[in-house]
Order: sequence, then structure tokens, then C-alpha cells
Amino acid sequence: MTFEELVLDQSIKDGIDSFNYTELTKIQEAVLPVILEGNDVLACSQTGSGKTAAFLIPVMERVLKSDRRGIKALIITPTREICMQIEEQIAGLGYFAGISSLAVYGGNDQDGFSRQKAALSNGADIIVATPGRLISHIGLGYVNLAGLEFLVLDEADEMLDMGFYADIMNIISNLPVQRQNLLFSATMPGSIRKLAAEILVSPRIIDLNFSKPAEEIEQKVYMVYDADKQRLLKTLLKDYPGQKILIFVSTKINVGKISTYLRANGIKTASINSSFTQQERNDTVQQFKSGQVNILVATNLLSRGIDIDDVNLIVNYDIPDKAEDYVHRIGRTARAGKLGLAISFISEYEIMSFNRIEKLLGRSIDKMPLPADFDKAPEYKVITGGGKFRKKGNAKYRNKRKSPSDKSHNKPVHKEPGSAKILTRKKSD
Repeated sequence: MTFEELVLDQSIKDGIDSFNYTELTKIQEAVLPVILEGNDVLACSQTGSGKTAAFLIPVMERVLKSDRRGIKALIITPTREICMQIEEQIAGLGYFAGISSLAVYGGNDQDGFSRQKAALSNGADIIVATPGRLISHIGLGYVNLAGLEFLVLDEADEMLDMGFYADIMNIISNLPVQRQNLLFSATMPGSIRKLAAEILVSPRIIDLNFSKPAEEIEQKVYMVYDADKQRLLKTLLKDYPGQKILIFVSTKINVGKISTYLRANGIKTASINSSFTQQERNDTVQQFKSGQVNILVATNLLSRGIDIDDVNLIVNYDIPDKAEDYVHRIGRTARAGKLGLAISFISEYEIMSFNRIEKLLGRSIDKMPLPADFDKAPEYKVITGGGKFRKKGNAKYRNKRKSPSDKSHNKPVHKEPGSAKILTRKKSD
């Protein structure tokens, strides 16, 4: 189906034309007519499949037909980056229709806060907001949502993972009961179905089963000892000169370490993590988008919802604990049907995590031989049972269940205050 076949206001079609959209993606074709009919929707679709436009276009069409008094639509997103990106798409798609919108998120200066207050008090057609900042405004008593007709929860699974359930329900308690609800998610776990049952009314469920990466993404894996990862990264990057590369690491500390190492070896990079100010984040992403820098090192902060075109290569320097995060990360490449490559490094401590990823994918990913100057690599195997490697320095630890005959586990243990040691790595984003 093409957008020209849809019955939409011409001003909306003009906005669609300005984005050079012609044919609907699968999620757009499945969801867009259902929303226009006024149904509540629970939709599951892969990151990068076009679901933002799938809900923006019909919501804007219906906003145009409303009385346009006060806030008509509220879109809740998990992060500032996604919030800003959606607001940018509204500005483009709704330009010819004169649809007003504002992004409401933290990290602003006083002027930014004042603009948010004005929009939430006096009304804008569409508000896009992160949960925490919107609740802050609601708590100050001036937010007017009496005329709201549409609620959209975008990246709902990510919001639940980030602990926003209570905030979401708090926000919903301040909304009119009569409204259209749209819940979009990249995965469909039980928590999402539970949330849907609480807020949706007779919803149309559209599950495109996009929990697996797009077929256009070529996936490769290198087994490599943790101590050799930096050298392997430097070696492989030489094979992709001039290409746009996104490197995912597990922690803010690793972002700094990897960026510093690459620059010390003459490889120009940029980096981003949750400690950056909003302006620093914006500037860094813009440098990467514009091609001023072709290699960006980041945490999971950029794994969802960030629309960066023409990423040729994704490198999973660290393997994520959650298998779904792997899918979101590599979904940053091969967008809009283009080809892409994802390379993952699996250390001796990450074998079980990649076991979970292959189980989700339903297949084994080819393990590539290391370059000739690497002596050896850890062995990949499927780990069964409760055993799990943990990391402390260069030592390996394995949890073991004590036998019934071992009485040592019944001995009292005295610990000095502050003496507890954390052996597992903690993710900061």
C-alpha cells in the first residue's frame, strides 16, 4: 500500500511527501488504518520498522479533525533522545497542517522549563514527554489535560524495564477516562500484556513477531579473551575505513576507556553516555549523523529509538545481559531495507549471555577465526544449569552449590561495614 492510497488531509500528505515516504512499512500498513478507525491498539514491531510514523500520522490526522482546544495527544517515551526525535518528526510531518507540539524532558535550562510550562498550561496539539519530567510538571498543579483524546506509550517495554510503571499509572490517573490508547513495544513480554490489560479498552493486538533482527543484517562473532578486545577492535576497524560505525559497550567507564584507546591509536571517535549534558548529547549525535565523525562509542542509551541513517557496522564490544538488547543494538543498521553488518566480541565471561541471544534468535551465529597475530581464543559452548562465570580482575569465579555434607555454609560470617565486594559488572545506563 502507498501513502497516496490513504484517505488523509492533504496537508498531512504534503508532510509525508516532504519525508519522501512512498510505500507503507508492514507495521504502518497494519496499524495506521486501525488507529484511524478509533480503536485502542497494542502493537509489537521491531526497532527501525517505521512504527513512529505508524502512530504519528493517524494521530495527527485525527487531531486535525478535533476542536484543537488544549492538549489533544500525549506521547510518553522512555528517554530524552527518543522524546526529541519524535518531536522533530511531528514538526516535519505536521508542518503544512500547522500542528503544534513540544518535547517535555529533563536537563533543560530555565527558559526550556518555562516553555514546557507554557505549553502544558495553555495547550499544544501534541505533547511528547518523558515520565519523570511530566510528573514534575503535573505536581506543580498547572498541567491542563482535560481535553486530551489520545495517549501513546512508545517503547513501552523499555519504560517498564527502566522502572516507570508507577509513573505511567500516575500520569494516566490524571487523564480523561474517554480517550484512545496506543501502546507500542519492540517486544511482547508478559509485563506488556499486563499493562495493556490495565489501560487499553478492547484493543486490536498487532504482533508482527519482529523479535529477531532483520534479514538484511549480516552477523559475525569473534571469541576473544577480555584482555585482547581492544587490540581486536583496533585491528578490525582498519578493514572498514570511512564507514559509519556504532560501538556498543556496557558501562560509562568502558565508553571512556575505548574512546581514549582508539584516539591514542590514531582512530578518530566520538562518545556518548548518560553523564553527558543534553547539549553534549545533541552535539555528539549530530556530529555522527552529519559525518563529521564516523565512529561513535556508546552505551545502550543509543540502542533504541534513535534515528541515525546509514550506519554500516554495529560492534558489540560488550555483550548485553538481555538478549532483546542485542536485537535493538544491531537494529541500528540495515534500516529501511539497506544491508548492514553486526560484529560481536564474546569474552570468556560472556558466553552464557550469548547463549541467551542465540536461543532468542533460534540459531547459531558463525564464530569467525581471529586474525593471525592472536594466539588463542576462549572456547564457545552452550552452558546449562545454574553455573555462571563472574569477573574480578583477571580471575574467574564460578558459583557452586555446596553439597549437603559441606557444613561450612552454616557458619556465621562476620563482615566489617563496607567490606562487601561486588563481583559482577554493573550497567550504568
